[in-house]
Order: sequence, then structure tokens, then C-alpha cells
Amino acid sequence: MSDNSKDPLVYLIAGEASGDLLASRLMAALKDKTGGKVAFAGVGGATMKEQGFDTLFDNSELAVMGLIEVLPRIPKIMRLIGQVVNDIKAKQPDIVITVDSWSFSDNIHRRLRGVNIPHIHYVAPQVWAWKAGRAAKMASKIDGLLTLLPFENKYFTKYGIDTVCVGHPVVEGFISATVHNDFKKQHNIPQSAKILCVLPGSRHNEIRYLLPIFAKTVRLMQDKYPDLHIVIPTVAAVAKDVEKAVSSWQNTIVLPDIKDKTSAFAISDLALAASGTVSLELAMAGVPHIIGYKLSPITAYFAKKILKVKFVNLINIIADKPIIPECLQEHCTPLILFQNLQTLLEDKVMASEQRLKAKEMLSQIGYGSKQTPSAKAADKVLDIIAKHRAP
Repeated sequence: MSDNSKDPLVYLIAGEASGDLLASRLMAALKDKTGGKVAFAGVGGATMKEQGFDTLFDNSELAVMGLIEVLPRIPKIMRLIGQVVNDIKAKQPDIVITVDSWSFSDNIHRRLRGVNIPHIHYVAPQVWAWKAGRAAKMASKIDGLLTLLPFENKYFTKYGIDTVCVGHPVVEGFISATVHNDFKKQHNIPQSAKILCVLPGSRHNEIRYLLPIFAKTVRLMQDKYPDLHIVIPTVAAVAKDVEKAVSSWQNTIVLPDIKDKTSAFAISDLALAASGTVSLELAMAGVPHIIGYKLSPITAYFAKKILKVKFVNLINIIADKPIIPECLQEHCTPLILFQNLQTLLEDKVMASEQRLKAKEMLSQIGYGSKQTPSAKAADKVLDIIAKHRAP
């Protein structure tokens, strides 16, 4: 345990980009709450380095996706885990926090059992969706858990895990939808035009499976509403694929700069989106939307066997009812998507109800709260440190 007179030393381990962003925000919150009297060590990536983090090794060494890809890397990953554990024992931090990536973090916590340093995990594995048995196994490995969603706590507290819901990071990372007055003019969009925002995903396989379906949906929408314009915010990784796929679309602009996303939301009357965090962003921006998603038949078959949830959209999962229409697999067809979009565009009462109910669910993950999720997480971390330092 660190000397009580010294600034607390927080050891952070973020194995992937998502964890790196979360950890960097936690670092900023801890600095704010301690007046900068806090030190950090551990493993992270680019965003944490921007906070002045000196990483033991770059977390890209741990970022391997897929069973086939990870198998030859296992010996190296286990060596890196050993290096992290030895570094923790040498530095004797006040707390160890693993962020996301439970499959990797599990190995760290297992090796820290018996070491007199509190160690917690940030972002619960989705035991409510699959692998429920992980919750019980975690109880003997960690001293605390920070969750993102309000309904998650019950899965872990019943096993005696000190669990706190801090909220979803999307609520602090999203910039309120604003738009420059000349945005429509800049992109040659008539001021009176109706705008459909299309968000086909950020992965190559999503673009491959969804864009052909979305293309036919857009055609049906523009046949019905000739003045309809399409805006497609996307990310650099798939921008070229998206631009090529929609090159023949009418009245369509692709926005490859992520900074343009909030402006696109601000001018949109409704949206068609792939499942994911973007639905939360659309809800925060007040854009009525539907979800369309389709996996390969083989992947879908195994997903149905494994998953235990009724919905895929987080707003619907929190509410336990379909606030956001979900058109999945065999229901993800151009006609069904078109019918849902048409209803949402023409039924103002339905669109308004969706906005209100979605905002209610967002409030449960920190939207509108005086404290950000990172600030709440920092409070819990400092509380654990104080209790551990107490005589």
C-alpha cells in the first residue's frame, strides 16, 4: 500500500481503444477532483497518453480480434500479462483498475488475488445477454465493479460484488446537435427539404450487408418523397466504401469527417441506422429513428442460440419495450424499413413520443445528470482508495 502522505497512485489497464477513451476520461475526472494530486501508471493507448500517461507498453500489443488471430499471440499476451502483474507488485499502487475487455482483464485479477491492493473492473461484461455464469466467477477475483447500465447491477450484487452504476460514456462524449446556418447551403440542400440521415455502420461487413438494403429503402423513400435529401455521416475507415456504394444515389451527400455528424443530426428529420451506440446519439439529438440490422445467416444462427435478450437497441433494453423500432434479419427488408420510416415521418405524435420516451431512458444512464459518468467513477475510485488507506 502506498504511503498515505503521498499522492494516490492509480494503476490503469486499458486493453482496447474503447477502454483507452474511458480511462482517459477517468484520469481527467480524478485530476479534477484531487486538484491534480494523483499519479498514474499502467497500460494504455493514444488518448491516455494525451493525459500525460506513461504506458508500460502500448495497448495495441493486446488488440487482437478473432479466435484464429489470437491463438498464435497467446504466449506473447501471457508474457505481457506477467509483465503487468510484476509491475503492479513493484509499484504498489493504491488501486488497480482494468477497463473493458473482461476476457483479458480476468487474467490480471486472477493473478492479483492475495495481493493487498484493491482491484476493480470498469464496464461489466454483458452477462445479461450471454455467459451469465461469468458474474459468479468474477466475485472471487475483483473488489469492485463500475457498470454503465442501471439494470446490470443486480446480476453482480447478488454475488457480493461491490457494484456501482456510473452511467454510459456516450452521454459525456456526445456534443449537442448544432448546425451552422450555412450547412445546408454549403452542401446544396434546399432549406425546405426533408432530410433522412442514413448510418450504415462503421465496419466493413456492416457496409457489405446493410448498404444494399438501405439503398433500396432510400429509393422507395425518394419515390414517395421526391424532395427528400440523404446525409450519410461515416468514419474514415469505411468512407471510401460508402462513397462508392452510394455514388448513384440521388440528392445524397457523404460526410467522412466525424465532426460533421452533429450538424447532420441537427438538420435531419429522421434516421435509418445500424444497431449500436449511434442510436443513443440520435436519441440525445432528438432525431426519430429506426434500426435496421442484418448478420450473415451463419452468424445470425449462432447469435440466436447464445443471446438471451429480446432487443438489440440499448434504449429498448433499458426500457424492456420497443421504443425504437428494430428491423432485424428477415425483417430488415427495404419494404419493412420504408414502411417504418414513412410512419415515423408522417405520424408526428409517434415521432414526438419516441423522442420523449428515449430521453427518459437516457436519463437512467446519466444524460442530463449534474455529474458525468467519469466523475461518478472517480468518486468511487477515491472512496475505495480512502477506505484502503484508513488505519
